[in-house]
Amino acid sequence: MSSNNMADPRRQNKILRYKPPSTDSNPTLEDPTPDYMNLLGMIFSMCGLMLKLKWCAWIAVYCSFISFANSRSSEDTKQMMSSFM
Repeated sequence: MSSNNMADPRRQNKILRYKPPSTDSNPTLEDPTPDYMNLLGMIFSMCGLMLKLKWCAWIAVYCSFISFANSRSSEDTKQMMSSFM
């Protein structure tokens, strides 16, 4: 096992752990896609319910899937599930 460590070309003191950039210092890094898809989903779902248009309802389901898939894991789960429903 010690022979493997001697042949290892990596230098332990040069290894740096990845830290994602914080959105506090640079607000442009935040992705607005889930919010826009949430808004579009609400608009299409209201049109689908009130006007009884099936294609609006299907677009609302599609938008909610996209919003759910692109949301961050740190967001409130209850709010995400209620917007999905």
